[in-house]
Amino acid sequence: MKRRPDWSSLLTPLPGRWAIGLGVVGVASLLAVWAAVTYSGMVEPFFLPSPTAVGHAFYDLLMNFGFLEDIWASLRRILVGFVLAVVLAVPIGVAMGSMATVQSMLEPILGAARYMPATAFISLLIIWMGIGEAEKSGLIFIGVFFPLCLVIADAASATPRERLNAAYTLGASRARAFWNVLLPSTMPQIIDLLRIAAGWAWTYVVVAELVAADSGIGQVIITSGRFLRTDQVIAAVLTIGVLGLITDLFFRVLYKRLFPYAERVTR
Repeated sequence: MKRRPDWSSLLTPLPGRWAIGLGVVGVASLLAVWAAVTYSGMVEPFFLPSPTAVGHAFYDLLMNFGFLEDIWASLRRILVGFVLAVVLAVPIGVAMGSMATVQSMLEPILGAARYMPATAFISLLIIWMGIGEAEKSGLIFIGVFFPLCLVIADAASATPRERLNAAYTLGASRARAFWNVLLPSTMPQIIDLLRIAAGWAWTYVVVAELVAADSGIGQVIITSGRFLRTDQVIAAVLTIGVLGLITDLFFRVLYKRLFPYAERVTR
């Protein structure tokens, strides 16, 4: 007979079926509370529509307002801004974390830029790029690139020095130690950090679409808010949540596929 997991254990992962089961319980509990306070009339529908009303609003958005095109517009902007940020941030971050000269040169710049809100660049981006797609993808790039560089640098610098020393002892050159020791040791953390950075991208795409956008989930949110369609606002916000969960699941599966050894050791 299999033992139940110790719920009080620290840093101990749950078996898959328990994790899924608890996730279902959590979502069901939230839906139950939502249904209770709305169907009972405790909260006015204007402030918090019922789950049924939000479902109808979502269906209406899909069938009558071209919501699928808005979803694709947001996904396209995220792909451009996020992929460009990742392509540049990964090599820069690894170089900063592995070479003190690069870190000393770039960390003051990137460290200062990290504290500058991406939204502060909206006016400049409009001046430089106009109000088209480049401006929106550019905002996502700025919101993701600077912090991602620094967290990847931290991950690379956390590589155990003993592994590099062992490689040098066995006759490895610096280049071979980098490619065969430091980079494989850092890649699992990088994939995990990309999963977190994807959440930043979803946050900034909504901000980007609040400014002079004619499509996108953010544009649907601001337009629905102007017409006091709370049900449509919540439907659009929940859509972002579901798409974010799908993105998160993609990176989790990618992590397990690429680094099963890291999954067993660190997860």
